Amino acid sequence: MDGKFFCIGLALGMVGGALIVANSNRVRNAVKNSQQQILDKAEELSKECCQDKKPKEKE
Repeated sequence: MDGKFFCIGLALGMVGGALIVANSNRVRNAVKNSQQQILDKAEELSKECCQDKKPKEKE
């Protein structure tokens, strides 16, 4: 029963958040900027991770 209420609350929160973002340019821009920052950081971390995993050449 608790899971059902959680899912309903989650859905209502997502709808409410979407309405707020859709009606406010400032919030929409903040969300876009945050998403871009997260994507940039993820790309940076993935590049670092890939560089660390490259096999080192033996001489």
